[in-house]
Amino acid sequence: MNIITIEHISKIYQVGSEEVRALSDVSLNINKNEYVAIMGPSGSGKSTLMNMLGCLDTPSGGIYDFKGKNVSLMDDNQLATIRNKEIGFVFQTFNLLPRSDALHNVELPLIYAGVPTAERRDRAREALISVGLEDRITHRPNELSGGQRQRVAVARALVTNPSIILADEPTGNLDSKTGEDIMSLFNIIYEKGNTIILVTHEEYIANHAARVIRLKDGFVEKDYQVSDRYVPVNNNSSL
Repeated sequence: MNIITIEHISKIYQVGSEEVRALSDVSLNINKNEYVAIMGPSGSGKSTLMNMLGCLDTPSGGIYDFKGKNVSLMDDNQLATIRNKEIGFVFQTFNLLPRSDALHNVELPLIYAGVPTAERRDRAREALISVGLEDRITHRPNELSGGQRQRVAVARALVTNPSIILADEPTGNLDSKTGEDIMSLFNIIYEKGNTIILVTHEEYIANHAARVIRLKDGFVEKDYQVSDRYVPVNNNSSL
């Protein structure tokens, strides 16, 4: 089942009097329960593609279909709804509220979605427990290690039960051992039936995925399977 279908996507930015083409004629499909890494050097277009996939930006041309809906034609409010309900974001810089504890940081997407207080706190607590932070629920970000902060960010991404997890350089601010711990967590999330799209420039991080899409100068240079690793979706399991 396709979650994402992109057909001949392009993105052009106007920089002064100059047009900069960030993406050119990009087409790809991403299925439910795929684990995909998007790679490429600086300037390859991978950040632009991530913004497209995450509904943070819209294409200059082409079609982006997300679960049967043409995202390319959506307005800002419609895009915000897709982002909040369907996409769980994990960023390199964690993006946590410094004065809020882990529980409040994780429940934020549910607040925006209008989920009642008791339910959202229960769901946020369950998400934190699922990433191994049951003893850090009341801690603020400055009381947590880098790896623990990223686990809070992962719990926040999971709490809405999104269609995809979109992770942008999730180990970029971590040492190699902590980075491997976070990638092991992503493996568990994937094996529970989640769809993961990972943006990275690190080969060893991309090797955790089952499929790699390599970009160069705004084009898809390669799109290949790293392994035949595929886990059938178990609709009864969740983190």
